[in-house]
Amino acid sequence: MEITNEQQDFLGITNKDKLSAASKRALKWPTDLSNDWFFEYQVEDLKGDLAYEEGVVRRDPSAIIKVDGKYFVWYTRSVGPTDGFAGNIEEDKVFPWDRCDLWYATSYDGITWKEEGLAVKRGEKGSYDDRSVFTPEIMQHDGKFYLCYQTVKSPYTVRVKEEIALAWSDSPYGPWTKSEEPILKPADNGVWKGETQSRFAVEKKGDFDSHKVHDPCIIPYKNKFYLYYKGEQMGEAITFGGRQIRHGVAIADNPKGPYIKSEYNPISNSGHEICVWPYKGGISSLITTDGPEKNTLQWSPDGINFEIKSVVKGAPHAIGLNRYADPDKHPTHILRWGLTHEYMNDDYQYIRRFTTWKMVHHTAKGERGEE
Repeated sequence: MEITNEQQDFLGITNKDKLSAASKRALKWPTDLSNDWFFEYQVEDLKGDLAYEEGVVRRDPSAIIKVDGKYFVWYTRSVGPTDGFAGNIEEDKVFPWDRCDLWYATSYDGITWKEEGLAVKRGEKGSYDDRSVFTPEIMQHDGKFYLCYQTVKSPYTVRVKEEIALAWSDSPYGPWTKSEEPILKPADNGVWKGETQSRFAVEKKGDFDSHKVHDPCIIPYKNKFYLYYKGEQMGEAITFGGRQIRHGVAIADNPKGPYIKSEYNPISNSGHEICVWPYKGGISSLITTDGPEKNTLQWSPDGINFEIKSVVKGAPHAIGLNRYADPDKHPTHILRWGLTHEYMNDDYQYIRRFTTWKMVHHTAKGERGEE
């Protein structure tokens, strides 16, 4: 391999003629190793109605939008403890996101929030969303408001298929009109093995999203609408990167669909909750929690082909981005503050605020870090 003196000095390589596997990989890194895409973060409690409340689950904050000087956020809300799958699944609550509705809150400063109430509720018995609606994301476009979110139909079994639906309104206060059917469903090409309620027993795993489609986010992009989502596969494995979770995208000409899955799916080999935003003509994606490329910031020039731009120490969970920020100002400007959720325990989660900052140098106590 051709190695310049500058590369040798920057990477600290002892001998150009004796390269370890690690040094060879490092020499294939991009030439621009700036820290523009790197950040650190902290999390703090909110005030008002979104402060922790015993017995209430508030989680999965949407992006934050600003209308008439006021911030709006939507989120998953339920009450009571989680019982799991061992009991009576017709009556019990199997997950914190089970038996949920979508609520919303407002704030003038992003710190003290007022809970405004119900936005979208579960459907009537027998409908595709009769068990729970959860994990919302908001899109404001051409004077209208669109909420995409996950749905599940009762009974909530281990092998149940989860889908994505849409609601729309002329006002952030509602009322909301729900789609008559899901706008996105899991791939129908996996085969369960036997009748036992085990999501790991399969004869054929199928596509990366053969079991569930999760965490939707719609972005207007290239005069179309890109629906990014998390896929869970039937027979999901644990690999050297952890859980086998990947992301996909479906594209439509209209916000209400129909959404057609990309032939290039999956578009990530890692990740968990979807966190994407436009940047410099492309799409940025924060990949967290699962897979060999977890805890990375990635960018794609076309919304499909993503490359790693930085590796971060960690990131807030289930990020609600501040869509009011200018995403083109800096690669991580839209991440400077937003909302996240944290687990108080296995039963109850609550919404908090995060802030991030660019790290220029690693300095010791009392050391000056200027260049």
